[in-house]
Amino acid sequence: MHNKKKAVWNGIFLLAVFLLTIYGVFYGEDLGKMLAVVKQAKIKWLISGVFLVLFFIWGESIIIWYMMRSFHIDLKKRICFLFSSVGFFFSCITPSASGGQPMQIYYMKKEKIPIPVSTVILMIVTITYKLVLVVIGAGILAFGGAFKDCYLKGILPVFYLGLSLNVFCVSFMTLLVFHPVLAEKILLKGIEWLERVHFMKQRRKRRKKLTDAMEVYRKTAEYLKHHKKIIVIVIFITFVQRLALFGVTGAVYRAFGMSGTGMTDIVFLQAVISVSVDMLPLPGGMGISETLFLKIFLPVFGPVLLPAMVLSRGLGYYSQLLISAVFTVVTQFYYTMKHQAENVNEIS
Repeated sequence: MHNKKKAVWNGIFLLAVFLLTIYGVFYGEDLGKMLAVVKQAKIKWLISGVFLVLFFIWGESIIIWYMMRSFHIDLKKRICFLFSSVGFFFSCITPSASGGQPMQIYYMKKEKIPIPVSTVILMIVTITYKLVLVVIGAGILAFGGAFKDCYLKGILPVFYLGLSLNVFCVSFMTLLVFHPVLAEKILLKGIEWLERVHFMKQRRKRRKKLTDAMEVYRKTAEYLKHHKKIIVIVIFITFVQRLALFGVTGAVYRAFGMSGTGMTDIVFLQAVISVSVDMLPLPGGMGISETLFLKIFLPVFGPVLLPAMVLSRGLGYYSQLLISAVFTVVTQFYYTMKHQAENVNEIS
């Protein structure tokens, strides 16, 4: 019952943010003119953008498949692709992408994958996913002087906030992984203080959950210590995976037959948006992503800025949502049929 209520509220929140985004972006705009410009985009480049999104989803599935092998779990790549699709779909529709991993664990359990194993693997996926963002953001901050002056003047506070939140998240997760005893003490002290000031009620169940969570971090630390080569490869795949998604905006740029701005600049501008919005409690960074795009890509797209934003977000986020939704339905259908087949075999 609780999960159903949560799903309903998430759905309402997603719809509200979507409608507000549509209103904020298109209010006062000539939609007919914008659609006419969109129709001028070369379809072959837009199709290449869809393939980049597919590559992005596939990239995580390869990471999951590769890490499962280190636990001597033999899974087909197509099953890992289904896990990846489920994760991206629920991440797209929940605030702060909080729903993806629990649903992945749910479906992994159907393959009889132990929850501690799936949790450790997905924890490492999360850490590397955010680590790549931090590295890119820090690189722009350290070496992108002219780049920042040209494109980021109006949005630097948001960029700094997003980068700071990602650095904090990666640092905190690293602390949890490599210093679990210290981290557990800090968290327990924090809970005690919140209970003392009556911000939280005293509950043994909460402390039990914390203890169980810390056990996961200990196992993650053990995995990292004994599989350094695997982690390096995972970071490399994640980096390529991220760049592929950022490259969708480059495909839109080519679709309009434009030139003059280097593909590297376009990719890193899209990376700036991801760094800025990744930790914000909005499904897919909806609203703020569109606003940032309209600010920082103005020198790049000029008169076709709004159509470019529609295509870039349509491919980078909404096509990702649609593709992952389709494969999430396929996943549910597959495991329903598999369960029915297993029941028939047991009866016979």
